[in-house]
Amino acid sequence: MSLYRIGAFVSGGALLVTLSVVPSSRPRAQTAPGEIRGVVRDSQSLPLPGATVIASRPSVADQRTSTNEKGEFSFVKLDPGRYTVTARLMGFVDSSKPVDVVAGQTTRVSLDLAVGQLSERVTVTAETPILDASLAKMARAAATPGAGGGAIGGAFWQRFNTEAYDRINDNQWNAVAQHPLSTFSADVDTASYSNVRRFLRDGQAPPKDAVRTEELINYFRFDYPEPKDGRPFSVTTVVGECPWNASHRLALIGLQARKIDASRLPPRNLVFLIDVSGSMFSPNKLPLVKASLAMLAPNLTDKDRVAIVVYAGNTGLVLPSTSGADTSTILEALARLEAGGSTNGGAGLQLAYKVAQEHFIKGGVNRVVLATDGDFNVGVTDQGSLLRLIEEKRKSGVALSVLGFGMGNLKDSTMVKLADAGNGNYAYIDSLTEAQKVLVEEAGGTLVTVAKDVKLQVEFNPREVAAYRLIGYEKRILKDEDFNDDKKDAGEMGAGHSVTALYEFVPAGQPIDVPTVDPLKYQTKPTATSAGNGELMTVKLRYKDPDGDTSRLMDVPVPNRVVKSADLGFAAAVVEFGMLLRDSEFKGSASFQSASVLAQANKGADAHGHRAEFIRLIGAAEGVSRLQTTAQR
Repeated sequence: MSLYRIGAFVSGGALLVTLSVVPSSRPRAQTAPGEIRGVVRDSQSLPLPGATVIASRPSVADQRTSTNEKGEFSFVKLDPGRYTVTARLMGFVDSSKPVDVVAGQTTRVSLDLAVGQLSERVTVTAETPILDASLAKMARAAATPGAGGGAIGGAFWQRFNTEAYDRINDNQWNAVAQHPLSTFSADVDTASYSNVRRFLRDGQAPPKDAVRTEELINYFRFDYPEPKDGRPFSVTTVVGECPWNASHRLALIGLQARKIDASRLPPRNLVFLIDVSGSMFSPNKLPLVKASLAMLAPNLTDKDRVAIVVYAGNTGLVLPSTSGADTSTILEALARLEAGGSTNGGAGLQLAYKVAQEHFIKGGVNRVVLATDGDFNVGVTDQGSLLRLIEEKRKSGVALSVLGFGMGNLKDSTMVKLADAGNGNYAYIDSLTEAQKVLVEEAGGTLVTVAKDVKLQVEFNPREVAAYRLIGYEKRILKDEDFNDDKKDAGEMGAGHSVTALYEFVPAGQPIDVPTVDPLKYQTKPTATSAGNGELMTVKLRYKDPDGDTSRLMDVPVPNRVVKSADLGFAAAVVEFGMLLRDSEFKGSASFQSASVLAQANKGADAHGHRAEFIRLIGAAEGVSRLQTTAQR
């Protein structure tokens, strides 16, 4: 009930009456708001970043948020009462719980999402109906939990495993007297690490040729300084002890590309090229592709353009080039994707490049992002023709990055080559956590190039070094004369990327067992000069600007001074791990135990938990190795 005050006064001979409300002396009752805080996980208790969480209540507008990289979410300043909290992520079944919000209190909730049921179709072609039908039947049985072999494991995996990896032969020792130069291309691919992790999590040893040591190392970020003087990257060198051979030494070369703040990212013209063929129907393929790209979508802006091209037996444009700010349209297009049919990847590449070129952004990022298991079986199928197609298309300024998915028929060897030919990088996505790392945490490096055709050439000083071998990069070795040839393609570096390379070397004066040639009859034997005395080696680098055609040169002399370094220590632990998985002839006294001790001692800052996960993987690898040894007895 309101109280009123009446007043009257005379003005200009007229009587004026006023009516005013008297403020109540009783304060209005106010209710303190409450909060909901929680986490969204998958069936393996792993956090699910990028999930949409909705808090709903009758007669009240829904509130929405997304989970962070740890799968966490929060709703604050909620009126007390009962809410329904729903977590939703593409490729998973929605999960809901009733939650009571109490005034002035925080209510905590945990939501678990299960992988969605297979709604994708598998098309049986008329060419081999009996085989295709039986494969489809077995694949569906294998994808049904409790049907013998788990999600996609068991007999189906072992009988129909057609994964393909290129043969890798470890780099050999080189005598400095005969071969003072070592030349190779930079590499920022990380696919091998997450692929190896997938094998070990499944209790299997990875194939030796699936282990590319440089990709294991480059999965991690190191404490290298930011570049200065307008350079696209800094150069760090360290010399230290060799853990698996006390008479040898290690030399580390680290490149750190400049980081770009998200607010300063150039406009992006992206074309998602998605394989929707029958081989992509399982939960860790197309459903994971859809969920992964859905995580990237909310991070795009109105400066960006996105199109979606799909391919199976035929090719189609599912989403014409659309503003990156139109998240709902992008997500709806992803949600409509279904799998079925054969795999005409060549036609898909043609259409994707065509769309990218039609919407080319000068001075921006123009890139096709291919998501596939790499199985091309109709149309242009051989690697040579696919590579020539991509090499021709890259001249337009459109790059190609490759995201690998799935298991059982992963064509790793094809995807490595496609990414290299397309001036892009190759990552393997085995979980949404990896998708978060590649497409959200490291989106700058994945999508924005700061330097292209990056080559390294190391000249060793024979006064200090008797012999050396480059660890990893077997598929990136260049001829010495390629270093100065600007027509020779090499690796690209993205914003925030780092590249780490290690050499194992024998100090001068130590005995070496390296094949040599007979003395030359018509040539003068080169002799060491006093120049560079005390220098171990000189590192030279060439790179081009993202839109340039002429390379720039950098050179860094490296003193022969052994120091303690956490970066070198952790990198050496990763090398030990890789050599043991490869059963390398150069592993010396390496062991999983020593690799674990070394990694823990040099773990350093680990904001995202990647190094802690690596230490756990070493334990998993040791367990698998022990089981193999027992089985062989």
